[in-house]
Order: sequence, then structure tokens, then C-alpha cells
Amino acid sequence: MNDVILYAVISLSAIGVAAAVILYFVAQKFKVIEDPKIDEVEEALPSANCGGCGYAGCRAFAENIVKAGSLEGFNCPVGGNSVMAVVAKVMGLEAEEKEPMIAVLRCNGSRQNASMKVKYDGPETCAFAHNLYAGESGCPYGCLGLADCVVVCDFDALYMDKVTGLPVVVADKCVACGACVKACPRNIFELRNKGKKDRRIFVSCINEEKGAPAKKNCNVACIGCGKCVKVCAFDAITLVNNLAYIDYEKCKLCRKCAPECPTNAIHELNFPPRKPKPEKKVETPEKPVPIETVKA
Repeated sequence: MNDVILYAVISLSAIGVAAAVILYFVAQKFKVIEDPKIDEVEEALPSANCGGCGYAGCRAFAENIVKAGSLEGFNCPVGGNSVMAVVAKVMGLEAEEKEPMIAVLRCNGSRQNASMKVKYDGPETCAFAHNLYAGESGCPYGCLGLADCVVVCDFDALYMDKVTGLPVVVADKCVACGACVKACPRNIFELRNKGKKDRRIFVSCINEEKGAPAKKNCNVACIGCGKCVKVCAFDAITLVNNLAYIDYEKCKLCRKCAPECPTNAIHELNFPPRKPKPEKKVETPEKPVPIETVKA
């Protein structure tokens, strides 16, 4: 009996040793030698793993940069120019300065501007509601107000305004990772340049309906009148499918377009208040002095 147990232990030990030797040679044969720069690049990154760079985490981002041997087409939105400068130093390259970006909500269909026509009663997710109906205001393009964008934001850069029912972007926390852009089924979020002094001008509407139906559902909808296009001297505004769009790369922030919008669909952020226009004085013509006739 003892001999059987001894033989079993010896046999199993021999099989284990043989398997270990085989696995060792297989590992040596197929091992992948990683460039040590990958670890250095990853260490320089903020470890947010948000996917804003377009890759599945910081490690994948570092691997692709080292593999490409170039920074062209690569950007870490969380770290910004300072982090990319460190990455460039590791790679022995020069980093191109890029304009900081921010998420912008292109909808102003608040409870005050877009009155409720129906009451939604269902799962509290925008993704589900989008497939079910147009929205409580009847606008098939507007914000559904169920906070999918807030849920996916890892940086606490979004919250729901209880008064308006719309999400609010916290400018000093937003890193332009694009999570809200991907999460919104209505595509009302857009990444735009922050702009000089954090100033931005954009059309806060994506409704492509004609003027009357759009205005019926929302008081501040773009009605496609084209007045903003006519006053823009920089060809920064286009009108497609009844909807105006301001190209932030062409826009010079001259502010001529906003006063022309009859529905106030164009938003100006962080600008000083406009000076009130001086009232035109209406001059009252003086009454002619009656000429007295003196009789001799």
C-alpha cells in the first residue's frame, strides 16, 4: 500500500516537473518583450482610464504611442498640454500645443422654454426614453432630462439643474473626455474649444424641424431664418437642414450674430454684458416765432 502511494507521488511530481519545463520553453519561445518606454509613458499619464483619448485606458494609449513612434493624432484630454509635454520628452519628440476643449450642451429646452405636453412614466434612462417617445415637450431633438450624461461622468463635471431640468457642465471640472457625448442618445453634447478667457459662442439647439414646428415645441429653438449667417464676416456660420451651426475654429467671437437671432438660440458665455444702446433723441422742431405786423 505504501509503495502505491510512493509511486503515485513520484509520478505526479515527475509530471509536474515535465509540465513546468514545457511551459518554461513555451513562454521563452512566445514571450513578448515590451519597450520600457511604455511603462514610462503610462506613468506620465493621469491614470483616469476614461477612454477620452480613444483607447481602452491609459496603458493601451501608452502602447499605441510607443508603437507609432509619433504623437500625431494622440492626445490625453485629462492631462492636457502639460501631460503631453512629459510624454513627448519620454519619446524624444516635441508636443504640439492644442486648444483645451470643453463639453457644451446644445439644448436650451428647459421647463421654462419648452412646456410639458406629456408626462413620462418609465425607466429613468435617456437611452430607453429616446426609443419610446419624442420627449415631454414634444421636441424630438431636445434633452430628455434623465441624467445619463451625469451618470457616466467620472469627474463630477455634470449635474442636473432642478429648476431647468437640464444638465449643467461645470467648466473647471470638465476634461473633455467625451463620455457625455457618447452617452447622450440625442447627441446634444459637443466638444468645443474653451476659447480665449473661457468665452464661447454657439447655437444652443439641434432641432432640424422647420421654424413653425420647432418654435411650437420650444420658445428658443433655432428656426433657420439665416439672419446670423448674413451678418457673419468670417464664414463661421452655416445653415443646413433648417439649423444654424457656428464653427468654433472660424469664429472670431465678434458677437455680431447673437443680437440678430430672433429666438435667442445663440448663446454667449463669459462675455462682459453688452452696453445698452443709447436712445435716439427725437428732436422736436421749434415752433416758429410769430412775426408781428406793425401798422404805421
